[in-house]
Amino acid sequence: MTDKESTAPEAGAKDAVAHIGPDATLLIVDDDGPFLRRLARAMETRGFVVETAESVAEGVAKSKANPPKHAVVDLRLGDGNGLDVIEAIRQRRDDTRIVVLTGYGNIATAVTAVKLGAVDYLAKPADADDVYAALTQRPGEKAEVPENPMSADRVRWEHIQRVYEMCERNVSETARRLNMHRRTLQRILAKRAPK
Repeated sequence: MTDKESTAPEAGAKDAVAHIGPDATLLIVDDDGPFLRRLARAMETRGFVVETAESVAEGVAKSKANPPKHAVVDLRLGDGNGLDVIEAIRQRRDDTRIVVLTGYGNIATAVTAVKLGAVDYLAKPADADDVYAALTQRPGEKAEVPENPMSADRVRWEHIQRVYEMCERNVSETARRLNMHRRTLQRILAKRAPK
């Protein structure tokens, strides 16, 4: 996200507020402090009433205390998985528009997030415009198709992630099924997704 995006409201800010609806509450959960603050400022300029959390525990607590209408949740947080925050929100409110935001994007986790009730899944670095578009997208609207297909490295990485999710995140079982050394698999899982 650029400085311009984080401080300047978008051209039609008044029109943008109309897209949000009467309940403009937004919870952003991300353990990257500078990114969290920039995104929070950018969403406030677009008309949201923003609360932030930097951990799963804080996100769950804020979800229980005041369930938001909109949420942006990072998948990997220092104290656990962002999917736990999504579950906590869904227990209190079933109409929340949730966007999962992560630097470790993969198809298997995206499917899990959608099953739990997320409306979109964005890979970092996503800018404020992408997040805003995902939060305000109307039912029936289709996301733009990416111009470039996935690289061979990305397809391989996606397959590994899918098998890892199928094995309920058990590294040993995943390595066995993929006929791969456990340490090699751990190194692959620790890295960000290839482009």
